[in-house]
Amino acid sequence: MNTYWLALTLLAQEPRDTGPEFGKASPMGLLVLVLLVLSTFLLVWSMNRQLRKVPKSFGDDSGDDAGDDSGDDVAGDGPADGDGPGRGSGG
Repeated sequence: MNTYWLALTLLAQEPRDTGPEFGKASPMGLLVLVLLVLSTFLLVWSMNRQLRKVPKSFGDDSGDDAGDDSGDDVAGDGPADGDGPGRGSGG
């Protein structure tokens, strides 16, 4: 019952801040909102253009073995068994 009276008294009050400066932030807020929407649209549009340049798959069809993990490591490049520091069997 107290909640009902609280809501009723809050709704029945006169607005307090209706002076000459009331509502002046609205145009600035609208400008910020429009700029955010415009920048988001341009970002998505640019990203779509960049994604069109990406190949459909990254298979081994290219013949380039730069990403090939054939296991011929250079000495000092890392452990040969793939067991790096901190990944041991305990201890």
